[in-house]
Amino acid sequence: MIKSMTGYGKGRGAAEGMSLTVEIKSVNHRYSDIAVKAPRSLLCLEGEVKKRVGERLKRGKIDVFIGQELSGAALAVPALNLPLATAYVELFRELRAALDLEGEIPLPLVASQKDVVVVREEDLPVEAARLCLNQALDQALEALEGMRQTEGEATRRDVDARLELVEGFLVRVEARAPQIPREWQGKLAERLERLGGELAGEPQRVAQEIAIFADRCDISEEIARFKSHLQQFRQLLDNSEPVGRQLDFLLQELNRETNTMGSKSNDADLTRQVVALKAELEKIREQVQNIE
Repeated sequence: MIKSMTGYGKGRGAAEGMSLTVEIKSVNHRYSDIAVKAPRSLLCLEGEVKKRVGERLKRGKIDVFIGQELSGAALAVPALNLPLATAYVELFRELRAALDLEGEIPLPLVASQKDVVVVREEDLPVEAARLCLNQALDQALEALEGMRQTEGEATRRDVDARLELVEGFLVRVEARAPQIPREWQGKLAERLERLGGELAGEPQRVAQEIAIFADRCDISEEIARFKSHLQQFRQLLDNSEPVGRQLDFLLQELNRETNTMGSKSNDADLTRQVVALKAELEKIREQVQNIE
């Protein structure tokens, strides 16, 4: 089943006085790129998060945001930076002596200085944090994959419709191609007649010119390869594994065969069909860019 690389999911987990939220968003990317933004107290679990996400999401630019909420019993606590407070007191005493001032150095003055009192997060129990995080992560991944699957189904429908158009253009190209040498042969005969039949006595040369032209505009091999690539493309669309990069490669090959058909066409009607075919392939390529 085709999946998109674009999606969003959110989950929440709770355990032992803590609550964690996980938000995951993903967009298309050539490879797998996972970034995790978590509180300092959860950095020890960052590697595990990346591994679990990577097992579920094989491709895309994936951002994981982890939010932490603590109950009253597990709130961050204030702490005294005693060396800094001592340094401030010494500085104030030096200032008092230098300016010949009187009076004591009040506690509120020292305590109000920057970083004298700091708030530190208590270390969370690792196992409880892991349990809580896994709950939230699984919920977020389920929601995100559901969105990616829904968008992937819409993409599949659009690609299928465009493939039918491509096949229609290819039928017209295949029907038109054999007519071109015959029409050119008729035009050549008319020109020879207008020229007074100068080459009428050289039928071998005329036949040779016709054969050269027919070979130069023959696109039967390109059509055969195009059909083969198209068949592989449809088979990949039914694959349950990530196939975005393979589809992208096949589209490059389809475009290559289309360009060769166009360069060999030597016919306005055939060229129009090839241009229309190429336009649909480009629209399919834009959709494939977002397939996992």
